[in-house]
Amino acid sequence: MTSEFQTCSELESAIDRIVESYRGPAAINNLESAALPNRRAVIEAFNHLKPAIYLGYYSLRPLNPHNLRYSLSEHLYPACETLVEQIERAVTYEERIGRTTQKRPNGWAYDTVIRMFCELPRLREVLESDVLAAYEGDPAANSVEEIVFSYPAIEALTAYRIAHVLFKESVPMIPRILSEYAHSKTGVDIHPGATIGGQFFLDHGTGVVIGETTVIGRNVKVYQGVTLGAVSTKRSDYSSTLPPKRHPTIEDDVTIYAGATILGGDTVIGAGSVIGGNVFLTRSVPPGSKIFGRDRE
Repeated sequence: MTSEFQTCSELESAIDRIVESYRGPAAINNLESAALPNRRAVIEAFNHLKPAIYLGYYSLRPLNPHNLRYSLSEHLYPACETLVEQIERAVTYEERIGRTTQKRPNGWAYDTVIRMFCELPRLREVLESDVLAAYEGDPAANSVEEIVFSYPAIEALTAYRIAHVLFKESVPMIPRILSEYAHSKTGVDIHPGATIGGQFFLDHGTGVVIGETTVIGRNVKVYQGVTLGAVSTKRSDYSSTLPPKRHPTIEDDVTIYAGATILGGDTVIGAGSVIGGNVFLTRSVPPGSKIFGRDRE
């Protein structure tokens, strides 16, 4: 019994020390959990939106034209309710702590979600082009169905394309929650602010990093371990706002092989170029370039 009491006392002492650590001004000491968005709820909403995009791959019942609307509604109604609540919490929190002076009108969160839902047909078209690019670009793929079911790149791109719509609507926090959830599942880190054209194929994908102001054209193929990033800086290096373009531009029909690193907002990879594995670039290259190691063909 003495040992048990001693253990309990030591545990209570440890808890006291942890409680005390919350009494300082540390940035992570935020206790307003009821006011912040709930990460689990945001992920649940995303897991309702995926079936709305690929319904035949998620449905537990046979689908036909007569029950399609009902089956979609089963996912879109709860997704709408959850997203509206979480966006409202994110916006209200940002306003209350003074992080933004932008005042949204009543009903803004609902209107934003409806606008995003109206974008889903277009997103389905773009994601289909991504899936078909994967099928065309990967001879190991046995079918389109296999790609939708199992390729982590499609999971990452689905989250990115939804998050990007919300990012453009200036929704705080929620887009990054979605993209980092996909990052944790797939190893693919795509900032929701990046602009990515259709027919985008991430071959394998693991370790790919695509920064916030990256612009990628159509029919681009990127292998694992590629970084499209910014030259290393600190927020304190800038007197007011960050530069509008910190990450590279990749034009149409470019292939970037594994491990390549391309940095800088002024860096443009011209259309039709091939960037070899492990190449490090901080300068632009003209269309049709082939860059391997230190040599240019």
